[in-house]
This record gives sequence, structure tokens and C-alpha cells, in this order.
Amino acid sequence: MHKDEIADLIDDKSQVLVQFLQNQKIEKWRLGPENKWTTGQQALHLLQSVIPLNTALSLPRFIIRTKYGKTNRSLRTYNEIVKRYLERLAENPNVTFGPSKNMKVPSNYDKHYIVDRLQIEHKKLSYKIRKISDPNLDELVLPHPLMGKMPVREILMWTAYHIEHHTNQLQKSY
Repeated sequence: MHKDEIADLIDDKSQVLVQFLQNQKIEKWRLGPENKWTTGQQALHLLQSVIPLNTALSLPRFIIRTKYGKTNRSLRTYNEIVKRYLERLAENPNVTFGPSKNMKVPSNYDKHYIVDRLQIEHKKLSYKIRKISDPNLDELVLPHPLMGKMPVREILMWTAYHIEHHTNQLQKSY
């Protein structure tokens, strides 16, 4: 998938998520699907996922290369990444990673801040995607807590799906 397509996909999926969150009544913010995170927790989780990615993409490329290495396999397609992610989720049904593990329940007062930050961080990511070179997208790898090391292009495609995944969970529950 071309980097502009990935950036557009993230923009589109983020817009659907943000519009859903903005239109949702405040009473729903602290509710969620049965046995899942609340709406606020899912929004916070997405924010906590994109901030480190933006930080990593702000680093000089040689630091990423030195710390995580280079890819040693061919790139996966968007559909292959989604399939692999869903398989990994099925293999690890009750596992959460990083700051999301002990997720606080954001208050109603946090809603506007989290939704605004999601928009800002996704816009930053979209901008960075368009600026990074294709060789860096394909050769540099970053760690993913569930999927292992992935080429940057794949992490970005996964990010688009990750937004959609949580948006779908929320939309199905209301």
C-alpha cells in the first residue's frame, strides 16, 4: 500500500472514530461493550497507541535502525496484517499490553481532551507518513507488543486497522 493511501486511510478511520465519539452522549463515555473497555478507555487506549508511534517517527532514522534493526522478510499486505492481528488476538484473548493493561476509566471531563488529542495525533501521524521515504518505511522496523517487530509501513497499516477495530467495537455496542 502506498504511503499516501495509508495516510488517507488513517485520516478516514480517525474521522469516523472522532465523529462517533463527538456525537455520542456524554453518559455513554463511561460505558462500553460487555466485558470490554468503556468508550473512554478505548479512546484513551488509541491515544496511548499513537503517541509512541509519532515519537518513534520523530527520531533520526539511524536511531531506529540501531535500536530495532532492519526488516528481514518481505512486506505483508493490509489484509495479511489484519488477519495476523486477529489471529494473535484470538490466541491471547485476555492480554493487554503497556499502559493499557491497568487502564483508568477517563472521567466525563476528560472526553473533549482525549478526543481532541486523538485528532491531533492522527493528523501528526498522517503528516509524518507522507514525509518519510519509502526505503525507510520498508526497511526500518518497530516493535509491536502483540505482533513483534514489524516494518514501519506495516505498523502504519496496522494503526489504520486498529482505529477501525475499536470504532467497530464501540459502534456495535450502541
